[in-house]
Amino acid sequence: MREAIKLSIENIPNGGGPFGAVIARNGEIIATGVNRVTASGDPTAHAEVSAIRNAARVLGTFNLSGCEIFTSCEPCPMCLGAIYWARLDKVYYANTKNDAKAIGFDDSFIYDELALPRDRRRLPSEPVLRDEAIKAFGIWQTKEDKIEY
Repeated sequence: MREAIKLSIENIPNGGGPFGAVIARNGEIIATGVNRVTASGDPTAHAEVSAIRNAARVLGTFNLSGCEIFTSCEPCPMCLGAIYWARLDKVYYANTKNDAKAIGFDDSFIYDELALPRDRRRLPSEPVLRDEAIKAFGIWQTKEDKIEY
């Protein structure tokens, strides 16, 4: 955790947000990541997502079972989703989402939006061309050499 905190502090003068993350396996650091959203112009360049991408590259797999993530702040909804998809075994965090909210990083609106029915969310969404798109799912379902994830 101290390495994640150190990364979060070092990232600030380098043009990034105050967030750092470390992925470890068996007590050994596999990969790190820092927040580079504004520096890169990439809204997904959060510390946790960057660390997951780096760990997947180092280990040569999308399945990070057996690894744990240490992050300087409680993960936002996007990062938490990525952590679940990566199958990390455990999340350790230092600052809380309320600490982040207090300095202007407020993700609570996303949790609030997800709890609403689709027709009451701020971001409109509607299904389009499902009858055409479903064909890809049928092909995937019958593919014999697919890699499940």
